[in-house]
Amino acid sequence: MRNILCTIFLLSSMTVMCQTADQIITQLVNKINVVTDYSVTANIKADIPLIRVLPVNATIYFKQKDKFKVISKGIAILPKQGFTDVSSFLSKKGTYVTVDGGIVTLNDVKMHLLTVIPTVENSDIVLAKLWVDTKRNVIVKTDLTTRGSGSVTIDYLYGTQVAFGLPDKITFTVDVKKFKMPKSVSADINNSGKNKKDDPKKSKVGTITITLSNYLVNKGISDEVFKKKD
Repeated sequence: MRNILCTIFLLSSMTVMCQTADQIITQLVNKINVVTDYSVTANIKADIPLIRVLPVNATIYFKQKDKFKVISKGIAILPKQGFTDVSSFLSKKGTYVTVDGGIVTLNDVKMHLLTVIPTVENSDIVLAKLWVDTKRNVIVKTDLTTRGSGSVTIDYLYGTQVAFGLPDKITFTVDVKKFKMPKSVSADINNSGKNKKDDPKKSKVGTITITLSNYLVNKGISDEVFKKKD
């Protein structure tokens, strides 16, 4: 019996690992589409060179397709890449090609590495590398090259909402000079940089860590939430 169980386990593991790139993307998109809407509480901590940004609490709202809003009393540096841009990009079948990078190890866990390249000219994403946990059917890490925000690395940590593919924690690593910051933050960076020569030893990389809690998934959100207020 033990040998039979071991054989079944090995065969199921091989099946997971032998999926094609297209099959993996299809399963990711299917999981994304299960979530019609959600709201979540976010604690946002930004570590950006040259500026001091206090931690901020915010409420994030999402609704299919591509409705996204952040409500916060402070300055919320919240990149959309990790919330909607990648998901929206992958959902548009026929607008990209996928290159299979095979099985790799990330944090001692076997992952499937995919490189996704857009085939349309107006895509902000130029290149996306995805580390996919095919057992849980989630993206664990993404390296993005974008036209608007330079290079962005996104690490995802899952817990309470892994069944929906929604993370409990997201860490962004961004190129500060190219990344699109809120106008007030951008002004601080520009003012801080005046009369100072660039120091090659100083980090040009910033991190934004978002801890997510109190998810409400597929409970229904009115379109009124996403309308701009005067």
